[in-house]
Amino acid sequence: MIQKTTDALEWVQQRGAGSLAEKMGIEFVEFTIDRAVARMPVEGNTQPAMLLHGGAYVVLGESLGSMAANLHAGPDRLAVGIEINATHTRSATSGYVTGVCTPVHLGRTLTTHEIAVTDDQGRRCSTIRITNLIKDRSGMK
Repeated sequence: MIQKTTDALEWVQQRGAGSLAEKMGIEFVEFTIDRAVARMPVEGNTQPAMLLHGGAYVVLGESLGSMAANLHAGPDRLAVGIEINATHTRSATSGYVTGVCTPVHLGRTLTTHEIAVTDDQGRRCSTIRITNLIKDRSGMK
């Protein structure tokens, strides 16, 4: 079981968050069951109006929430997203956005996380909530 902060951060950095997260430049900077933090560049993830794409906020939130749920689930179980929503309250236009993921509920079969995404000035741009179902890996193909 991963227990130390550095062990969990190393785990997520070695495992990776998937090819989409890599293409978007998502970088994990802190990772524990109680708090996960990642950042993502605005450049390269914008819509035609040069604002950070709303879907990019959601990818950052899902990457954080799903990885945090999988850390909670442990090595013999798999957490998969079953619901996600986002409220965008400000537009980021440059620099980086940072997502801070905290658990709302950590159960045996369900987790819910809230991800607050802020710009470089610390202004909240989006709030994302994700619920993951935890399944046993045995019997999965």
